[in-house]
Amino acid sequence: MKKGFYTIIAAQFVSSLADNALLIAAIALLRDIHAEPWVTPLLQILFTISYIVLAPFVGAFADAMQKRHVMFVSNALKACGCVLMLANVHPMLAYGLIGFGAAAYSPAKYGILTELLPARQLVAANAWLESATVLSTIVGTMAGGALVSQGVAQWLSAHTVPLVHTAAQCAMAVMFLVYALAGVLNIDIPDTGARYENRLREPLKLVRDFRHCFYVLWHDKLAQIALWVTTLLWGSAVTLQLIVLKWANVRLGMSLSAAATLQGVTGLGIAAGAAWAAARVPMRDAFKVLPVGPLVGAVTICMAFYSRGLFPEGAAWRIGALHLPYYLVFAFVEMLVVGGLAGFFVVPMNAVLQHRGAQLLSAGHSIAVQNFNQNIAVLVMLGLYALLLKIDLPIQWIIVLFGTSVVVLMVWAIVRHASNQREHDHVEAVLGE
Repeated sequence: MKKGFYTIIAAQFVSSLADNALLIAAIALLRDIHAEPWVTPLLQILFTISYIVLAPFVGAFADAMQKRHVMFVSNALKACGCVLMLANVHPMLAYGLIGFGAAAYSPAKYGILTELLPARQLVAANAWLESATVLSTIVGTMAGGALVSQGVAQWLSAHTVPLVHTAAQCAMAVMFLVYALAGVLNIDIPDTGARYENRLREPLKLVRDFRHCFYVLWHDKLAQIALWVTTLLWGSAVTLQLIVLKWANVRLGMSLSAAATLQGVTGLGIAAGAAWAAARVPMRDAFKVLPVGPLVGAVTICMAFYSRGLFPEGAAWRIGALHLPYYLVFAFVEMLVVGGLAGFFVVPMNAVLQHRGAQLLSAGHSIAVQNFNQNIAVLVMLGLYALLLKIDLPIQWIIVLFGTSVVVLMVWAIVRHASNQREHDHVEAVLGE
């Protein structure tokens, strides 16, 4: 890998770590103000709206200046969101500002890979990026869970810390410092030398161009399938993140702090799956992983039928000092499998979409279109999840509906790809370039 690649990975790890810990902290803040359960998905919805509204502009923003500078500004906005929450601004409003920063960050972090590396290294580079993101998810969710735990709350009750009175506020203060570290790393990323026309002064033209880019990617026989499945998987992943917290509380009797460990275990599975894809799936064979998509939904459905009550009270797995209840062991296995399948699936698809998008458009514009589609999916899925919570549908039925939808839509993608190949069989020629 070229010089600077590992600095990009380190910066992504630190920024993503703060993102994941911040979600747990924001949910804890909602809990502290006694918000209704259906308000929690609205937190992510406001975050996601920034991606959708800014989609025509963030690609141009990422292309108009050095991407390391874009990443720095984005992390500064996220840090400001932490400050707002410490100042007792409602979590949903502050989280919306954080979404603004995240929307600008995403095209830069992916686009810089296509500027720095040749196409043959993109699958491996994506594996590194996804693995770093996943590892940060593990560390971030566990750190977030630890920071909002009862132990931290008890420590704060015995000590005086300026602006920090609750465990959730403590988590916010720590994440502010982590975003500051990410900003320092962003500055150290080298200039790739890539330059694009600055088109930020023409907002209406940007909207028209975005519409054109949207059309181009959705009508390309290769890009449309990769765009469809990554859109679906991203929307599913964000929604599943909240579903798992609810499921762990209702079906396993776990606290928010403890449930965060399940998200960490899912992250381990994603990292393993991503690494396996990088080692085993060359770019020209990327579409051979499509059958894995429906498996992700099928394994998710299994969660609906799993609960703590399936095991005798007190039954545990003991190895020396290690003492894990059986219900928790099997929950960990479930999360590992879901994560492993998702990681193995998404890395080749992301690589195809980045490579094809860079061929047809610019790196920043193609990734902005990808983010727009993915976050429309997040908005729709989270909205439906909030509605189902509002009408008090049991979590197990929510999971069944969710998993079944993933299976059906992934199968549709497989059928459509087979049809595309029959019409225009040039996959290996394009991806082998």
